[in-house]
Amino acid sequence: MQSVANAPHHPETTPVTDDNPRRPDHAVDPLFVDRRSPRLFTGEAVPEAELMRMFEAARWSPSSYNSQPWRFLYALRDDAHWETFFGLILPGNQKWVAGTGALVFLVSNERMKVGDELKPSASHSLDAGAASLAFQLQANRQGWHVHGMGGFDRERAPGVLNVPEHHTIEAAYGVGRAVAPAELDADQRAKEAHNGRRPITDFVFAGGFPADRG
Repeated sequence: MQSVANAPHHPETTPVTDDNPRRPDHAVDPLFVDRRSPRLFTGEAVPEAELMRMFEAARWSPSSYNSQPWRFLYALRDDAHWETFFGLILPGNQKWVAGTGALVFLVSNERMKVGDELKPSASHSLDAGAASLAFQLQANRQGWHVHGMGGFDRERAPGVLNVPEHHTIEAAYGVGRAVAPAELDADQRAKEAHNGRRPITDFVFAGGFPADRG
């Protein structure tokens, strides 16, 4: 298997450009290789209707027993909740989050209803992750970008956001309009470049783990 960098280009996938040099090993929809997590945002506000379209995509994600454990909490730039949400982001991330147009926290319900019983869910984080990807890909379809992060105050956030018992805050996200590549200087362009991925042979195995991958 060739590496991502050296794999042959498939016409069904995203064209190789200076801004997106990713080259999939197999033909996939361009939205997967187009997605990235920039840190330079224009400061443009995200209209609430635009954000709702992203949440609508997340709504249709798969989940165990159709339990739909994901919960999205959001603040729009300059609304009454913005400073509260911004204050939960760690300083290292606040530097670039300041340019986003919306802040989002993803929470999952650790329990699910099976029949008439409320039971622990072994897949609540997995299911919330599926909703996370749908949310991010839909944002890209709309011309926005999403940067996920774990750098938020995990001790304070549940109380500040009034998160109920048996719920987990999975991640925070900055949503906004990425600065166009043409407006970046050389150093910024290098930092904002699409990163690569490990080849499939590193993580896909037929029939179980190889003996040397214990």
